[in-house]
Amino acid sequence: MVSLATMLAGADRRADGLSVAIPDNWLQGRTAYGGVSSALALTAARGLADDLPPLRSAQISFVGPLDGTVSASARMLRRGRSASFVDAQVDGPDGKLGLRATLLFAADRDSAMDHQDAPPPNSLPSPEAASEMPIRPGVPAFFHNFEYRSMKPEGRSAADLLMWVRFRDAAGLDPITALLALADALPPAAIRLTREPKPVSSMTWLLNLLTPAPATRDGWWLLRSTAEHVRNGFSSQSMAIWNRDGEPVVRAMQSVAVFG
Repeated sequence: MVSLATMLAGADRRADGLSVAIPDNWLQGRTAYGGVSSALALTAARGLADDLPPLRSAQISFVGPLDGTVSASARMLRRGRSASFVDAQVDGPDGKLGLRATLLFAADRDSAMDHQDAPPPNSLPSPEAASEMPIRPGVPAFFHNFEYRSMKPEGRSAADLLMWVRFRDAAGLDPITALLALADALPPAAIRLTREPKPVSSMTWLLNLLTPAPATRDGWWLLRSTAEHVRNGFSSQSMAIWNRDGEPVVRAMQSVAVFG
């Protein structure tokens, strides 16, 4: 199994990005797992300058399938005194666009405002005390790169997923790249509405990082995805990530296509 760090280390770097072969263990059906293709876009963006401030927000569109040897490139849209906008994309071996992202990098600002309303779910067991989620036959290949511990909190909605997740091998990974690659590790929450497997596909993803330097203990992050509206073949889901100490680090939304 090829780790993400090994995959990135083997990339062919150039001034505006990189090209890299997607290993089979990072595929999700016929395309690259969304977290990995997003991490490639981030890697290309950060290669534009050594002194970019921390990543604060990412607007990502999953335009088409990506597999084989893909190319990630980036260009600076605007660089201000405290914030920089970067346009990044990942193209397939046929040159067709697979992913498009607008990334915001920004430094901390002095502010008198301080408000937080993103508490973790109540009464959570530690990852060690939670139930290990077995990797069943037929799941997408990328699942094998992560460890999962399933949670069942009180007040859970019908279309809600809550799990502790960590990399099986995160050695050598930049923390922000690792977090972005892990942030999409749960399947879309709409799958809980049916007993029969249904094809699903993430279409767009808006992700906000709540801290410039997210960190956790023992590699564990608490991920939650909640399908808030599922109708006419599309699901709108909210997403959140907390570190092991219950501190919020990511808030996100996704549009997901639901087939069948």
